[in-house]
Amino acid sequence: MEKIRCDLLVIGAGSGGLSVAAGASQMGANVVLLEGGEMGGDCLNYGCVPSKALIASAKVAHGMTTAAPYGISPRSPEIDYAAAKDHVKQAIATIAPVDSQERFEGLGVRVIREFGRFVDHRTVEAGQHSITARRVVIATGSSPFVPPIPGLEDVPYLTNESLWELRERPSHLLIIGGGPIGMEMAQAHRRLGCRVTVIEGGKAFAKDDPETAAVVLEALREEGVEIAEDALASAVRKDGPNLTVETEDGRSFTGTHLLIAVGRKANVEGLDLERAGIKRTKTGVDVDDNLRTANRRVYAVGDAAGGMMFTHVAGYHGGQVIRPLLFALPGKARTAHLPTATYTDPELAQVGLTEAQAREKHGDKAEVARFEYAHNDRAIAERKTAGLIKVMVVGGKPVGASIAGHQAGEHIALWSLAIANGLKMSQVSAMVAPYPTYAEINKRAAGAYFTPRLFGNDTVKKVVRLVQRWLP
Repeated sequence: MEKIRCDLLVIGAGSGGLSVAAGASQMGANVVLLEGGEMGGDCLNYGCVPSKALIASAKVAHGMTTAAPYGISPRSPEIDYAAAKDHVKQAIATIAPVDSQERFEGLGVRVIREFGRFVDHRTVEAGQHSITARRVVIATGSSPFVPPIPGLEDVPYLTNESLWELRERPSHLLIIGGGPIGMEMAQAHRRLGCRVTVIEGGKAFAKDDPETAAVVLEALREEGVEIAEDALASAVRKDGPNLTVETEDGRSFTGTHLLIAVGRKANVEGLDLERAGIKRTKTGVDVDDNLRTANRRVYAVGDAAGGMMFTHVAGYHGGQVIRPLLFALPGKARTAHLPTATYTDPELAQVGLTEAQAREKHGDKAEVARFEYAHNDRAIAERKTAGLIKVMVVGGKPVGASIAGHQAGEHIALWSLAIANGLKMSQVSAMVAPYPTYAEINKRAAGAYFTPRLFGNDTVKKVVRLVQRWLP
């Protein structure tokens, strides 16, 4: 067994692990990177990239059928599902070199294509390699969670990992799970000509603001996506050539294919964490605010840390741990400014507190500034008027924003910036957006916060009248 010593060992080559490995190596650290699966992790190979590529194909198909309001004769598209999957593979292949073993070896990182496991507090074995590191970062990502539904083990089903190998278009796709993954794939497949039924045990988009979630749910239902809420799956069975999902309340749903999209679980099995003195939680590795484990030599980032499971969060974590790893400086990870986005059409985005959370935490001090897409000139010109923005404000500063509408995932970044830097609503209001753009929605929301203070304030009116009397 080859014995290796290094400054930093990174376990996992997904977004978080690659961020840490690239940054540390380019700043002079001796870095070893372990990856037993695909370079680029879930995001590149099974998650963000392929899903957004398929959504793009679906959007083109949908545009052909909904062109009449723009003065264009609508057409029924001839959809080649396998060719759409080829588009997905091309997108992955185009991005893959950025995450490749060759690129990281070019950056000075030693890449070992093996899974690792701890043997003591600072040593990890991977294949025929024994690696002793000054510091270790666990960045092993997550995998689809498959619930223990009776009968599920006896029927064929898809997850976000196996979906991309499917070449034949489903006639009727059943999706268990009404969260972001389930809803994105529901709309995409409906637009690609599938019948789609979403089976959700609680409320769809349960973690999002109910008012903004309702905008998206209405749009999906109008497109023909069947959404069954409060429908907890209790059994799955093979029904001839089809599959049937039964729910606790007695309903049943039959389709040709089944996608499981109920959430994700951290990939921490097989790491032998206990040998390194590392504790686990129900959701992943137990870390403090600095992303450090009970073993002070070891950190965990991204999905492995058991918090918000998003690629951009993993990248953020990677940047935060560089400070303590390389410079022995504190690098506390915060969550208040971390946004989320669901890439349905219209999109759904959130950062910080929802309205309910803000009122629960801050009581009467919480105010809500709102603006409707229907009053944005660009949205009117492009017929993208469904949606709204809500900004939760305490003491003149935004503490959260909820957006449903066209490009909501783009707009939420401004509010992440504001919350991260403690900006005031007056500073956001001072922004000048080009006309006509959707970006004006953010500015108008900030303006809505000041409207009652300026235009509904008798004191302001009295001051204006007084000043006018004295003006020459």
